[in-house]
Formats: sequence, C-alpha cells, structure tokens
Amino acid sequence: MNFNESVEYIHSLLAFGIKPGLERISMLLDLLDNPQDKLKIIHVAGTNGKGSTSTMISNMLIASGYKTGLLTSPYVIDFCERIQINGENIDKNIFAECVTEVRKKIEELNKKDIIITEFEAITVSAFLCFVKAECEYVVLEVGLGGRFDATNVVKKPEAVVITSISLDHVAILGDTIEKIAFEKCGIIKENVSVITSSNQHKDALKVITETCENKNCNLIITNPHKTEILDDSIFGTLFSYDENVYKTKLTGNHQIENTVNAIECAKVLKLSDDAIAQGIENTRMIARMEIINEKPLVIRDGGHNEGCAEALYNFLTKYNVQNINLLIGLMADKDVEGYVEKIVPLCNSVITVTPSNPRALNGVDLKIITEKYCDDCKFINKPKEGYKYILSNTKEDETVLVCGSFYMMSDIFGE
Repeated sequence: MNFNESVEYIHSLLAFGIKPGLERISMLLDLLDNPQDKLKIIHVAGTNGKGSTSTMISNMLIASGYKTGLLTSPYVIDFCERIQINGENIDKNIFAECVTEVRKKIEELNKKDIIITEFEAITVSAFLCFVKAECEYVVLEVGLGGRFDATNVVKKPEAVVITSISLDHVAILGDTIEKIAFEKCGIIKENVSVITSSNQHKDALKVITETCENKNCNLIITNPHKTEILDDSIFGTLFSYDENVYKTKLTGNHQIENTVNAIECAKVLKLSDDAIAQGIENTRMIARMEIINEKPLVIRDGGHNEGCAEALYNFLTKYNVQNINLLIGLMADKDVEGYVEKIVPLCNSVITVTPSNPRALNGVDLKIITEKYCDDCKFINKPKEGYKYILSNTKEDETVLVCGSFYMMSDIFGE
C-alpha cells in the first residue's frame, strides 16, 4: 500500500468503533514480535493536558540528544502528526510500509473472527515505526482511559505522568472522578516513578496516591504554585521554578501545571536543566489556545469537555480577549451544554458548524443551544465555509475564536 491507501485502510477500521481491552492488540503484537518491548517508554494519561505534556517531554528528550518517538492523538491537519520522530511527522513511506505489515497480521486475525480497531492498528503501526527508526525513547499518550487503552500493553514504563483528571467519556470510564481516576491509573506499573500535580482534583489524587502505595511506586506530587511568573502575555510566559527560568509559548494557567509535570518527569529521566529549558521553549501545540494571526486576532483551540472549556474561559478572561466572533463545532457525545454555557456568553456572535464525523452534533442543533447565551447566532454546515465567512466578517480590531472538536479543526485547516 502507498500512504493514501494506508490511511484509507486505517480509517476503514473506524467502523468497528471503540472497544477497550488488551487481548486483541496483544495478539496482534505477538504476531509482530512485540515491538513495544524493545522501546523505553514514558506513558502519559489524564483527561486534559496529555498532548502538551507529552510533547514537552518529547522535546526535552530530543534536546538531550536522544532519538525520540511521540504518539499522540487526535491529529489536526496531517494524519502523520500522530506519529512523530524527533519532532517531525513520520515519513509517509515508512508509515505506509509499517501499516502494510500490520494489515497482513490483522487479516490473519480476522480469519479467526478477531477484529482490530482503528486505534489499535495505529498504536501497533506506531510501535513498528519507532523500532524501525531505532528510537531510544518513546513518549506515549493514552488514547482513552488507561487501564484498557491499547497503549497499555507497555510492561514497565520509564516514568508515568497523570495529567489533570475531570469528567469525560463517562459512559465508558465511569460517572465519578474516582472511577475515571481508577481507569487512568491502570497504566501505573509496579516500582515506577509517577508524576502528577497537587492541583489534581482531591478525589483523583486520593486514587493516584493509593494506587502508587499499592504498587510500591515513587509518587512525585508537583507544586505549580512554586512557580513565579516573570512575564506573561497572550503570546507566551516567562517563569521561574526550582531556581531555573523557563520560557514557554504555551499560554494559560493550566499549561504551567503541565510544564511543571513535564519538568519533574525530565528530572526522573536525569535530563539536564539546559535540555529541559530548551525542550519547553521548542514546544508549540497545534490548536491548543494557539494564536495563528494577530490582526485580527485568530485563536484556535481544540477541546470538548468541561476541563477544556474551563481552561479556555480562564485564558480568554485572563488576557481580556474581547469582541469575539466564535466558530464552534462539537461532538454529540460530549458535554455540549456545559461547554457552550462557559464560552458562548463571552462572544458577540456565533457560527455553528457540523464537523465531518459520525459522532458530530448537527450544527443546527448546536445553534439552538448557543442561542440561549448569544443573540447573534448563525448556522453554516461546512466548517471550512464557516471559517471563510467569519474571517470575512471580522474587523481588524476584533477576535476570531475557532474552538471545539479536533475533527472540525482538521476540516478547516487540513489539506
């Protein structure tokens, strides 16, 4: 298969949905000689902040001279964003080669009525890519939950990071913080170092602490309040922590928490202060409160749950972002009402769209919800058309905010 055929094949597996569990992927990995066992892995779980934390740790390792793989999800513009080596998207030919190899083994399993899901196939393909590239470290972001997530085939990671936990995917992970934290803590193995924040929800922190005690782990509870902000603007933050000064392009209070978690993980890996600082400064996240234009100010932020809405709200109010024209598209299985209630009252106008995903909330239905909080609401079905419309109707001293589903981001900014 070539690259496009490989991506089409991966996407075809979406029809099998999300099926938590490790039995299927373990069988597939066995047929491929268990590539994951040949890698040093840092495993990152949580509800919010996984992507930025994982990327920072990866960049710190790269700055230390290690050949480093990174698996994250979802992608925003290019499918290959999900699998990176030394900060670069995986080569399309290498990806196609690995998916072709994986497909052969999947078809063997299909003959035994064992069905592999999309995320399982991507995860296994990523492991193969990392082994072929001879990566020295791999930073692995959990897809969903932790305990039964496909990435949890890792036997013993070098370190585990648990980022902020909040209610999300309640139908699969449970309807309380404790239940969700239990699922996230499923990636914690015996005798490993575990890093989490003192800002963690108290119920989640209790579960993490108990899990670490039961598994004889070295639990490091970071304290973001030990940071001192030296300079702060919508374009980035300069801060000191533990007698060192760091500069980050990532904005928002929550990113300080993520950065401190990444710093403490890097210390477990014995990385130098210079490499840690360089890795932080090199980190840029697509569609995480990302400014892509200054006049008019254009901000894009992918997120869909209560924690994401809270972080975006704090960002917008902290930096006094005004005259906001909003473009929004969400998935139907998310806390739509909670997200809209938090963000839409800050906006002068709203364009609702329908992301191209089977789980998307129809933009017409989303418009009805947004009308509770804003008088000027309009529905434009296709995200790219909605984006063109909002840009053409925004003045230079106003703000365009594109937020919601990552699938919508891909619709707008993808090729």
